[in-house]
Amino acid sequence: MPNPDSPEIERWVPYLASKVGRPDIDTYFVGHSVGGQTVLRYLEGLEANEKVGGVLLAASWINLKKASFEKAGDEKIAKPWIETPIKWKRILDHTRNFTAIFSDDDPYVPLKTADIFKQRLGAKIVFEHNKGHLTDETGIKKLDSIRDELLLLMERPKI
Repeated sequence: MPNPDSPEIERWVPYLASKVGRPDIDTYFVGHSVGGQTVLRYLEGLEANEKVGGVLLAASWINLKKASFEKAGDEKIAKPWIETPIKWKRILDHTRNFTAIFSDDDPYVPLKTADIFKQRLGAKIVFEHNKGHLTDETGIKKLDSIRDELLLLMERPKI
């Protein structure tokens, strides 16, 4: 993604769209952290008749814990992502297949995010234990549950 240390909705969503091209029911997305929001916001902008196979969200967030704002400028970067409403119903026009994976000790993502994804998207929720923000910074270089859940997601009926 362009400028990964300072993600912007206005740059990331069109960039994702340019890489995807024309999606179809065999298109699946995996989004980590703010990448999850990028995928959701991308889906909002699709034409009504465009469908995708599904979405796997890993350590994705809607709101953040205070620990997320330790570095100067972090709050300014996150603010548009937090304050710009997500059009949940538009997202559901394009797929009903969502899985969200969280760690129970993620220092940035509140666990109540799982409830939001379950309520708003009907997402299957998976919790990992003691895996932080699911990054190599916390020692996570491979996570079998992401692979396994993506394969399960691909087996579900498509809308």
